[in-house]
Amino acid sequence: MLDIERQITRLKIGAAEDWEVACDLVNQGKVRHGLFFTHLTLEKILKAVISKKIQQLAPRIHNLIRLAELTSLELDQKVIDLLSEINVFNIEGRYPESFIPHPSIKEAKDYIVRAEEVYQWLINQL
Repeated sequence: MLDIERQITRLKIGAAEDWEVACDLVNQGKVRHGLFFTHLTLEKILKAVISKKIQQLAPRIHNLIRLAELTSLELDQKVIDLLSEINVFNIEGRYPESFIPHPSIKEAKDYIVRAEEVYQWLINQL
């Protein structure tokens, strides 16, 4: 039998580890990789919220907007916009030939600040 609380804990720990890596990479100037880990952080914490809500594993999808919808949380447009923007870095991280313009260090750090607000808010939903 699946221990859903254990899975939620694993997702939370994984998200925390990925968040640390995301921040470190962006601070080292490795923007593309750092923002990929930012996406991964938000994906895992959203999946933890979903799993808690439905008491099952979250679906194996990577689209942050779709995952956010599955949480049934009320999200303001600012959060939805950020999730939409961060979605691009999942694709860029996996398929760098997609020719998405790389954000500057300043833009990447802004993403980190904005993502941290959402990440912390989602943690508080658990």
